[in-house]
Amino acid sequence: MHLDLRQSFRLLAQCFLITVFVLPSSLLAQSHVVSQADMHKELINATQTRQKNLRKVERLWTSDAGRKAMESAKVSPEKVNAAISTLSDAELARLASRADEIDRDFAAGRLSDRDLLFIVLGIVALVLIIVAVR
Repeated sequence: MHLDLRQSFRLLAQCFLITVFVLPSSLLAQSHVVSQADMHKELINATQTRQKNLRKVERLWTSDAGRKAMESAKVSPEKVNAAISTLSDAELARLASRADEIDRDFAAGRLSDRDLLFIVLGIVALVLIIVAVR
C-alpha cells in the first residue's frame, strides 16, 4: 500500500477534525487553579474584614475622648473618615488593632483620658500623614 502526499494530508486533516469535534471542549480547556466560587468567597471575606476594621477605627473617633481630641486639634471628623477610607487593607488592619488595644487599655483603667487624648491625636496625625504621602 503506497501513500502519496495527498492521502497523507487527508488522513491528517481527518484526524485533526475528529479530535476537534469529538473531544469535549472541557477536556481541551485550561483548568483554573482557583475556582470562581473560591474567589468570590475570598472577596466577600476581604470586604467584611475591611468593614469590621473600619467600624473599629470609627468607634475610636466617635468616643467622647476621640471627639474631644479632634476638637482640640481642630480636625474635622469628616476629613479623618475620608482619610481612613483611602488606607490600604494592611494599614487599616494595623490601625484597627491599635484601636482595639487602646479600647482594652482604657476599659481596664490603664489609660487616663489625657493619655487617650494624646493617642487619638497621634493616630489622627498618622492617618493624615499617610494620606498626604500618597
